[in-house]
Amino acid sequence: MLYQSDAFYNWFGLDNPLMYAAHKAAGGMTSVYRQIGIGCEKLFRTVIRDALGLTATDVTWSYELLLPSGKTRTLYLDARVPLDKIADRAKRALFHDWMKQGAEKLGVDPKLFATLNGTIFEVRQGYKSKDSKRQNADIANAATAYTKAYLPCVAILSAQIDNDILMRYRLEKWAVVTGIVGLNDPLISTYDFMRDVIGYDLAAFFERNSEVLKTEIDAVLKALLAPETT
Repeated sequence: MLYQSDAFYNWFGLDNPLMYAAHKAAGGMTSVYRQIGIGCEKLFRTVIRDALGLTATDVTWSYELLLPSGKTRTLYLDARVPLDKIADRAKRALFHDWMKQGAEKLGVDPKLFATLNGTIFEVRQGYKSKDSKRQNADIANAATAYTKAYLPCVAILSAQIDNDILMRYRLEKWAVVTGIVGLNDPLISTYDFMRDVIGYDLAAFFERNSEVLKTEIDAVLKALLAPETT
C-alpha cells in the first residue's frame, strides 16, 4: 500500500507486486548461493575428517593478520589436511603423492615442496566473480599458506569458474580442482580427488540425494518468486 499511494511509483507501474518479487528474488538468490557454499564447506570438512581419520582440530586452520592499525585479525580457511595426522600410512602416502604431483604441475620448487606439511583448502560452490579484492585476498592466503608450510588448494564443487581467474590462481601457485565429473584426474577434478585420494565418492553422494536437494531448492525459489499478496 505504501508504494501504491506514491504517485511516482504509480506513474511508472513500479507498484506492481512483481517488481517487489523481483527484488526479493535478487537478494534471495545471493543468499541461496551463499548458503549452498556454507553447506559445501561443512560437508567437505566433515568428509576429509572422517575419511582420513582426523579430528575437528586437525581439519581447522587459521592465521592472524596484522592490520595497519596495529590490531590483529584472524582469518580462517575452510579445511586442512596435516600429513602427520593421517594415521593410515597408505592414505598418507596417497595424499602426499597427490600433493607432490600438484606442486610439480604448478612449478613449485622441489626444495620448497620438501618443507610442506600438508594442504589447506578453500572450498567454493562456484567462482564466477571478477572481484579483484576477493582474488587478492585469496592470493595473500596462498602466500601465507606457503610460509606456514602448507600447499594451498581451491576446491570448487561446480564447473563454474572463469578461465582467467583459474589461470591467475594457478600462476600464484594455488592448486585448483573443479567440479568436472568423469575426467579421472584428481589434479583437475574435485570429485576425482575426493574419490581417488580422500576415499569418498562425493559425486555419488550428491546423486543419491539429488531429489531431496532439488525439492528444497524448488521450495525456496517458489517462495522467492511469489509476488506479495498484501
